Amino acid sequence: MNMIQAINSAHRVTMAADPDIVVFGEDIGYFGGVFRATEGLQREFGKTRAFDAPISENGIVATAVGMAAYGLKPVIEIQFADYIYPGYDQIVSEVAKMRYRTAGEWTMPMVIRTPYGGGIFGGQTHSQSPESLFTHIAGLKVVVPSTPHDAKGLLIAAIEDPDPVIFFEPKRIYNGPFDGHHDRPVTPWAKHADAEVPDGHYTVPLGQARVVREGAELTVLAYGTMVHVALAAVEAQGLDAEVIDLRTLVPLDIATIEKSVEKTGRCLIAQEAPRTSGFAAELAALVQERCFYHLEAPVERVTGWDTPYPHSYEWAYFPGPKRFKRALEKVMAD
Repeated sequence: MNMIQAINSAHRVTMAADPDIVVFGEDIGYFGGVFRATEGLQREFGKTRAFDAPISENGIVATAVGMAAYGLKPVIEIQFADYIYPGYDQIVSEVAKMRYRTAGEWTMPMVIRTPYGGGIFGGQTHSQSPESLFTHIAGLKVVVPSTPHDAKGLLIAAIEDPDPVIFFEPKRIYNGPFDGHHDRPVTPWAKHADAEVPDGHYTVPLGQARVVREGAELTVLAYGTMVHVALAAVEAQGLDAEVIDLRTLVPLDIATIEKSVEKTGRCLIAQEAPRTSGFAAELAALVQERCFYHLEAPVERVTGWDTPYPHSYEWAYFPGPKRFKRALEKVMAD
């Protein structure tokens, strides 16, 4: 499966097992979503369980809050992460707070799926990476898969979780892994080991990172598309680097990070989002606090720029191979 098919399969598996699960969002019913992640769900499960919503993100989120409070399990799609801001107040003030404000009497068993990130020439309003805005809010879990196998397992785990989950899908790798070289042919998921996705039910636990490449010289922390860019970069440099796919930002698998940095003594963190106040900054602070006496060099970051995501200069913005090369050279030289 590619990542779209894996996400679709997760929907089918969970909806078949639990009649309380409903799916809705802009164009996700009859049309199957702009990326076809919900294709066929309305035909299989009916218009009361997979349906289109008006173009109103705050209305979509608010409706899901009411559904979750009354015992349903809504899985909503925000068509692009760039459109999530009108629903941000509902997410921060209601979704994230309901369990706390009711002393656990009500939970919010809901998932907000949304494609995020650049690499598709979407410009400033279809390329943003707003994950740090949600990792900052207590009460939310934040998930970012990087492979079809993980996408299905993590989405099933998110849907079955009693608490709200923001599920960011890196749209640049929907159809295949991306090494950052935009001028090369696209590699389909069919040639990748992590495209082997079981048909039935399985979960990837939230809060459990994955060491995708073992090494002893350097630890690279990444998530989403950046996992594949990082793997290509360390291979090109010939480094004995350990690459960790975080998979979930909240809860964070800090134990795996600590173990790796204590072994390597060096750390590079990658994110596609702008540099200032990004999640990479939080990771850098955690590594500094917990692994200070093991560090042999300052923690380095590879990020997007503090600008709107440009259309014509997309590949100057995207943290690609050249920026990775400079960062790797710097962290290894110190």
